[in-house]
Amino acid sequence: MSDFNDQVIAEFRANHGQVGGPFEGAPLLLLHSTGARSGQERVSPMMYLSEGERYVVFASKAGADDNPDWYHNLKAHPDARIEVGDDEVAVRAVEVTGVERDRLYAQQAELFPGFKEYEAKTSRVIPVVALVPAG
Repeated sequence: MSDFNDQVIAEFRANHGQVGGPFEGAPLLLLHSTGARSGQERVSPMMYLSEGERYVVFASKAGADDNPDWYHNLKAHPDARIEVGDDEVAVRAVEVTGVERDRLYAQQAELFPGFKEYEAKTSRVIPVVALVPAG
């Protein structure tokens, strides 16, 4: 997965936030989080849903039964940075729960049906996280 992510990150940066392959045409950002255990910076490409000033991301891990590392990193260190297009934005991660979580996940799944498949593949509730610009 690291090689795949490295290729997506390089393509994202070379093309002002646009990439091909499975992410072609999808809104994509690069999340810079701090490792929960290591304290080292990690960069993760991911799709997002824009809602007002918030960037909403989904800890789907393609329907795996465990949450992705970036989710654990944000729980431990909620202050992060994102790259969107050519811009860098300081953000604070806030988990979205309940009715609002369900609404946002359904909206993302309607736009990108793969998210319906991810939900069907796992018994866990896929976390939804709002990345709120700081300052």
